Amino acid sequence: MKKHHTIIIAGAGGIAEAVGLLLMEWSEVTPSLFIGDRTHSKAKKVAQWIQEGTTKSRFIQDFHLAEKDLTDEMKAIFHQGDIILDCLPGSQAPRIAQFAKDYKLHYANLTEYVAETAEIIALAKDANTGFILQTGLAPGYIDLLANGLFQQFCTDFEVNKVDKLEFKVGALTNHAVAPHFYGFTWSPVGVATEYMEDTIVLRNFIKTTLPSLSQRKNIIIDEVTYEEDLTSGGAADLPDALSGKVCSLDYKTLRHPGHYAWIQEQITNLGNTADAIKGLQEKMEAVIPHIEDDKIVLYAAVEGKDATGILRRREIAKCILPQKVGKHQLRAIQTTTAAPLAQAAQLLLETPHNGVILQSQIDSKSFLNGNYILNVYGNI
Repeated sequence: MKKHHTIIIAGAGGIAEAVGLLLMEWSEVTPSLFIGDRTHSKAKKVAQWIQEGTTKSRFIQDFHLAEKDLTDEMKAIFHQGDIILDCLPGSQAPRIAQFAKDYKLHYANLTEYVAETAEIIALAKDANTGFILQTGLAPGYIDLLANGLFQQFCTDFEVNKVDKLEFKVGALTNHAVAPHFYGFTWSPVGVATEYMEDTIVLRNFIKTTLPSLSQRKNIIIDEVTYEEDLTSGGAADLPDALSGKVCSLDYKTLRHPGHYAWIQEQITNLGNTADAIKGLQEKMEAVIPHIEDDKIVLYAAVEGKDATGILRRREIAKCILPQKVGKHQLRAIQTTTAAPLAQAAQLLLETPHNGVILQSQIDSKSFLNGNYILNVYGNI
């Protein structure tokens, strides 16, 4: 941030603490932070954690973000704020977005939830402030990387259509053991949701819906073999933005080999369960451990013929490891998710915006070269 701003962070999980620390450490002018959660003790703990981890002078205050009510304390803080960064579960996103609209605050969120995103698009269409949606890792950074790759390919090879645009992300552990070949590095409910909800893709240049986990393949990235499969939410709005321009477009999640076969077995055993997402989450949590040591593997590629008819392909791959920020060591999933959220905050606060800004509407080159992004992802 190049000016002083008051930033409200909704939520008190790992991403909330990470974005707070990134904003304190990497902003040119240190912001003031309010940290709110429905469990006040968690908000207090995150505020204390950021205070202990930052090397900058700071104003950080925790507050109780009531789950249903609008308290006087919340009203006072909303009146002071410039933006809300929503790090709560996706089901809460429309409520927090409504607060942002009502109190004329900018808003940015992380959720891959499709229905909630559509609800926010509807409520914020006439807002006086800016709403950047789905601005984490996937959806988020990976969509900007893929869209930028597509745009540059078209410019360099003098075309306006391509055959394939594929982008993939894996939040992975360094080791994987049978039978599940996985360890939780982020929200179990988020993992279960992306496995169970349908995914939006382009096929034959037309937007369509496919079942998640229905197109499994192997891929080699930097000489390591991973499994890839369709999952929901990660494509953001690119299927809409690039319809008619890309023949085949999809987002896939990367996993260690063997994981998806185990997941498919669990889903089959669930049968016609009323709440399949919760059922799968419970089956996973019963046997899959949470692991702190993580890495993020990401890959994007565009393929098509140039103006002379030669088939071309461009690829970008990255592996992001845990990183020290201030006095704390952050997991890779924290920095890679929090950095785009912080970059989105700067974009909203320092350039005029109103209404909804989707991933395809953000200038990829400028955003991916922002200070918060470069400190985590490096140059393209």
